[in-house]
Amino acid sequence: MKSMKTWVLAALLLAMGGTVGRGDDLSIQSFDGTGRLSFSRVSTATVYRVEWAPTPAGPWTNFTGAAGAALDNIAQFATGSYTCSVPMCYRVVASVTNAPPPVTEGDYLVADLSGGTSAPSYPVTYLDAVPAGGWTDEHKTTKLVLRRIPATTPDYTMGGRSTDYPGASDSGLHQVTLTQDFYIGVFEITQRQWELVMGNKPSYFNNATYYQTRPVEQVSYYDIRENPANSDDPAVDWPNNSAVNATSFMGRLRAKTGTAFDLPTESQWEYACRAGTTTALNSGYNLTSAGEDPRMDEVGRYWYNGGSGYSAGCEPSAGTAVVGSYQPNAWGLYDMHGNVWEWCLDWYGGYPGTVSDPKGVSTGSYRVFRGGSWDYNAFACRSAYRNYIYPDDRGNRSGFRAVLPPGQ
Repeated sequence: MKSMKTWVLAALLLAMGGTVGRGDDLSIQSFDGTGRLSFSRVSTATVYRVEWAPTPAGPWTNFTGAAGAALDNIAQFATGSYTCSVPMCYRVVASVTNAPPPVTEGDYLVADLSGGTSAPSYPVTYLDAVPAGGWTDEHKTTKLVLRRIPATTPDYTMGGRSTDYPGASDSGLHQVTLTQDFYIGVFEITQRQWELVMGNKPSYFNNATYYQTRPVEQVSYYDIRENPANSDDPAVDWPNNSAVNATSFMGRLRAKTGTAFDLPTESQWEYACRAGTTTALNSGYNLTSAGEDPRMDEVGRYWYNGGSGYSAGCEPSAGTAVVGSYQPNAWGLYDMHGNVWEWCLDWYGGYPGTVSDPKGVSTGSYRVFRGGSWDYNAFACRSAYRNYIYPDDRGNRSGFRAVLPPGQ
């Protein structure tokens, strides 16, 4: 916004635990005619929300619902300056209810894949915290990093909300209890990680300079874990049996780590994605549009922030993005919204009622996909959206992340 009818709060107020602190680099910037507040995070492990008020005394309002829509729908002009008729002050509030669980010993599991297909084993170690310099390309290529996710306390509400986006309705809301901690990938499995374990490069997005840190795609449920010969025998496949095909990605990873890696269940996936939030996105926001929405720009690659204009050899500015390019959720997990759809263990079927440690229906025709992808609209990338596909499909939007199930 080039001019405003009133002033903008010059200090960034951070309300946490009853104290007031100061952030850095508060500014109002204009991107394509849309006023946005930008600030540096006080803590990268904390989820923040932006609130506005007509005066410093309040009342303070989140950018959701009718109040947020009033601001989002201010008329925009292609050229020249304009005046915003809504008086605004901004503050940033730390959402302590969505804070990550305290880090305990061994909260991060790291499998070293650098030996490739010829290695007799992949050493597994544990970290108590993110490395001082943060995750590097090494942790996206030659090492596989998983984060411990706490058991529910005591449950969480799974499913879609009518507040997710305009025109949405409640869909499949039910209470889920996950009784044990589990580990899940900080990033989606990348093309280099797949190459080191499997010895091939199946992905459509094959730019030689960037392929290693982009998510692997064009891999089927069978390629990842299951013997397709079992597809007609429910007794020997998930959920009745957790065994994997020895030549699959999970089969080879299990053999060389001595650890029972697998895909997440659908309930584990949504719980890990939400990280305590109940909104459409794990950034703490609902969508203001089912199609293009600037709030998706913060959390993941989708059609309107780079997904379009793709080709097999394109750079990561189009098609899939390098993993970890967007804001993580409160538990430090990246790309849970967009980039590539992520395979889950479950057959696609109806949700149960209140349930503990669900494994999905006992049989079906399709396996569950979650998270949206680079070629979908915003509504399909939200935490609750369900998709499904045949287990032998190998589309260029199909990827996954690894899980270490409870008790392993």
